[in-house]
Amino acid sequence: MNKRQVRKIIEQEKISFILLQFSDFLGQPKNVVVDVERLDDVLENGLWFDGSSIEGFARIAESDMLLKPDLKTVATLPWTEDDRKTLRIICDVFKPSGRKLWADPRQILQKVLAEANKIGFNYYVGAEFEFYLFERSALPALKPHDYRSYFDYAPHSRATTVCEKTMKALRSFGIRGEMHHHEVGQGQHEIDIRYDQALKSADNILSLKMALKAHSTNSELKATWMPKPIVGFPGNGLHVHQSLWKDGKNLFFDPRNKYHLSRLAFQFLAGQLAHARALSAIVSPTVNSYKRLVSGYEAPVYVCWGQNNRSALIRIPRASKNKASQSARLEYRAPDPSSSPYLTFAALLTAGLDGIKQKMTIPQSVEDNVYEFDFRKLEKNQIDLLPESLGEAIKALEKDKLLTDLLGPAKKRYLEIKKEEWRQFLSQVTQWEVERFL
Repeated sequence: MNKRQVRKIIEQEKISFILLQFSDFLGQPKNVVVDVERLDDVLENGLWFDGSSIEGFARIAESDMLLKPDLKTVATLPWTEDDRKTLRIICDVFKPSGRKLWADPRQILQKVLAEANKIGFNYYVGAEFEFYLFERSALPALKPHDYRSYFDYAPHSRATTVCEKTMKALRSFGIRGEMHHHEVGQGQHEIDIRYDQALKSADNILSLKMALKAHSTNSELKATWMPKPIVGFPGNGLHVHQSLWKDGKNLFFDPRNKYHLSRLAFQFLAGQLAHARALSAIVSPTVNSYKRLVSGYEAPVYVCWGQNNRSALIRIPRASKNKASQSARLEYRAPDPSSSPYLTFAALLTAGLDGIKQKMTIPQSVEDNVYEFDFRKLEKNQIDLLPESLGEAIKALEKDKLLTDLLGPAKKRYLEIKKEEWRQFLSQVTQWEVERFL
């Protein structure tokens, strides 16, 4: 999209405001709204802002930063009222020198994608986004809005209205939401984002969070994608489907293999398994993430792969014969929606490319339910465990030079933030401890 097309949208839609959006280092959406009359200036010169209070961005001495709009992300916010119609544009963040900001997660992903393109790969990603809807009237207690289970459907329910309004809003962003459905947990739902190039998919997840928040806020329900909001209920995952393409061809497809996967795909898979423990600190980045990663709730805790095994970290989804060449892919199941989609995709791609560069080989597939394995059987099958806590994940990341180098000069700050979160968590006294030991 060019400037003339943006102006045409503004005239046709009678836009009053421009919302400039970016995300902090940890992936939290940040926004600044300007009057539509400032459009030409913003498109030409960007918008200066104080980045010293943005998590992970800068010290106070380096506070001035510049937002540069990416016109490929222009979209009208469909829920804004006619008299304050708003246009959303996602931005990249730059230093006063004109250089890219090393702590901008969107540009970290762009850098890895550029490296993949140099060796002939385009990284495509699809995502399954899980969330809960709770009764607002019961807050702060978390009461699920229903008692239904997997794939149950109520055509006139409040949750269906929220999900369908969200998917309709996504169409206004140019996003193809594949489907929504009830998940395993009571009050739990999923919206799937169709496959696209990784940067677009990461932007789409940002837009999905915005749309879901907008439509749940105006209802009786509270949406949360917290990884594990309720004890005894399944957690919220962000399952990532991924493949590499070149010249319109899916490089992960091989019809001669029983899984329909190519040698390149298996090398990519091996790279992600090799870096899985360190990946956890990026794709499962909060203390709450590790309340989800426990046995018994279909969340992966074992570093293995398979096709019929939902306890495995990486699953090979099945596809119809006539779509196998397009649909051959890997599903990485550990990420959750609290992660930055930009950092998550960048880290997964980096690990996969390392597997290709090193020509790594995969271990034997595991089709049994690994949750039923004891430690002896895990050791016999050479199956490692993902970290059991954020503290353990941080230590694994610190030992992984490939992934710490991915974060560039920001790695020190990322580790500081995560270590502080872990220290604060350890100092808390929970209700469980009071009930157990008082």
